[in-house]
Amino acid sequence: MPKLQDVISISTLDLVECLSTAMDLVSPALANHQRRVGFIALRLAEQLGMGDALRKEALIAGLLHDSGALSMPDRSITLNFELDATATFSPHQHAVAGYHLIRKFRPFADVAQIIRFHHLPWGNGKGGVCRNEEVPLGAHITHLADRVDVLINDKANILLQRQDIAKVIEQNKGKLFHPLLVEAFAEVAGKEAFWLDIASVSMGARVVGESGFAHEKLDCDDLLDMTELFGHIIDFRSRFTATHSSGVSTCAASLARLARFSESECMMMKIAGNLHDLGKLAVPVEILEKPAALTDAEFSVVKAHTYFTYKVLRNFRDMEKLREWAAYHHERLDGNGYPFHLHGGELSLGARVMAVADVFTAITEDRPYRAGMTAEEASRVLVNMAANKALDGEVVTLLLDNFAEVNHLRILAQSVSREEYQAFHQAL
Repeated sequence: MPKLQDVISISTLDLVECLSTAMDLVSPALANHQRRVGFIALRLAEQLGMGDALRKEALIAGLLHDSGALSMPDRSITLNFELDATATFSPHQHAVAGYHLIRKFRPFADVAQIIRFHHLPWGNGKGGVCRNEEVPLGAHITHLADRVDVLINDKANILLQRQDIAKVIEQNKGKLFHPLLVEAFAEVAGKEAFWLDIASVSMGARVVGESGFAHEKLDCDDLLDMTELFGHIIDFRSRFTATHSSGVSTCAASLARLARFSESECMMMKIAGNLHDLGKLAVPVEILEKPAALTDAEFSVVKAHTYFTYKVLRNFRDMEKLREWAAYHHERLDGNGYPFHLHGGELSLGARVMAVADVFTAITEDRPYRAGMTAEEASRVLVNMAANKALDGEVVTLLLDNFAEVNHLRILAQSVSREEYQAFHQAL
């Protein structure tokens, strides 16, 4: 039996850039923001002569620095150069939220510390320590890289902007930015190639491909843990979705096991469940939490999320099967699903399993407009959907024949996620 590593070969950096791309889907104004910040941070770290480990941390922190801002109704506020706290916005709070999310993945503990302090001004040296903790230089690198990027006007020639941007950064030397980093920025900013590379990232060039790092592959446990982190970032934006991915992931893996999938395929199904709503990062929080029926315009936004899941995951050569399992969960056997309108013959068993797992989890959990369904109500909905060729009848039967077992595992998984979500919010 092939091991998971033989089926999927993914590097940490590739997966991080994938998540970064998804996080910037929420607004056209934010397109590629995190990826460009990661690129600028990497170039600053290189200019400072940092070693591989610190350069990699700077890159990852830049790619994920706004992970704690995803629940903000208007994340574009972070694109203001001067980020002063207001009654409704605190730059420090979203940095702390990102820290608590990212630190759950053990290998990113140091990256989380960078994200925690990435809006801390240098303050003529006072920013070297915060709350009796030494602030890593990487946090000040991310801060400078972030502020450089928000000064860039995507509608103008980037080479004609560089002197003005460099001037603003120089004017804030010591006050907002570490003097050493301002000097490093002046060096890289003097090269046209630096700015043209930023423009290339805006047009889709991959940051990781430009980094020069060897693509270290994730082992099975780290891959699963990392995609669980992704699930939390996707779901923790709203209390109504806080446990959804964990429920879908567990149900899908349980059904796959009952359908006699191989051990590696069951693991793939669990990973696909963690990633299935990746494109939902493009859906504004106010739509996720709307306590009434969605308008046609709002539903069109929701319907795009599976398309974005598919597109964001397409860069992974070894993930075609997993990508289809994750992204086809709103397709129907009769071809009336979305977004590709695939028919039964075009949907693999894995995709059908994921669709059933997604519906089952969705109808049994609370939503803004209704309470979760009872076992009897959920069973009736599933049977009706199978009869109408929305879901695979055999997979639905498999679930209903093993209802107590699958439902028990779902409840346990979602209970763990609910506790993690509550702890996350209490820590803010």
